[in-house]
Amino acid sequence: MSGSVRSGDVRADAGGQGPRTAAQSQFVRVEGNPLEVDWSQIVRLCMNGDSAAWAELVRIHHRRVYGLCYRFTGNPADAEDMTQDVFLKIYSNLASFDTARGSLQVWITTMTRNLLVDNFRRTKNQRATGSLDDGWESSEELSPIDRLTSHSPSPHETAAQKELAKMVQNALARVSVELREAVILRDLQDLDYKEIAQVLGIPEGTVKSRISRGRAELARLLERNKREVM
Repeated sequence: MSGSVRSGDVRADAGGQGPRTAAQSQFVRVEGNPLEVDWSQIVRLCMNGDSAAWAELVRIHHRRVYGLCYRFTGNPADAEDMTQDVFLKIYSNLASFDTARGSLQVWITTMTRNLLVDNFRRTKNQRATGSLDDGWESSEELSPIDRLTSHSPSPHETAAQKELAKMVQNALARVSVELREAVILRDLQDLDYKEIAQVLGIPEGTVKSRISRGRAELARLLERNKREVM
């Protein structure tokens, strides 16, 4: 499977006419802050068969979807497969998007999370873990570990960071699903409490409790790993 999801992966077909060409598209490329974009208009264009609008929606949201998939699966190849599945699901459910119920980002995150949980249940005994940084190689963002340093790391520091990343990913994989997803959405996806509550369908108070418990559990597992290594 290819390393990215393209507009051609999901063919728009409005009234049997097929996707519009670039010349026919009414869409203008998104510039600036994606949160300020009128996504309801872009969704309508996608539903009308505008392939350029769909390609832009995928371009803007692909990194976030892939990042969330990777944090759950711990495997780059599985994350790519899940990302493809997510966008197929998104395209087939565009008509259900309602701005009155939340932003497009929250809607996409909710759909991603639901598919990940379903996949987790199906493959519970087959999950693999990997480096926390594997999924960031093609990303413009710094990985969580890289954010800890403001200078170019030495070879020793790089090795130490990789070992720490491996420990974090292994520990994260051992945290219960309900706590793990809360920590991932807050600390790795940067969603606020209200958005997480929408995604998980639980009260904000429960979100805060799960994040606190998840962080504590992660810290406990890391401390145990540290003692075992020493």
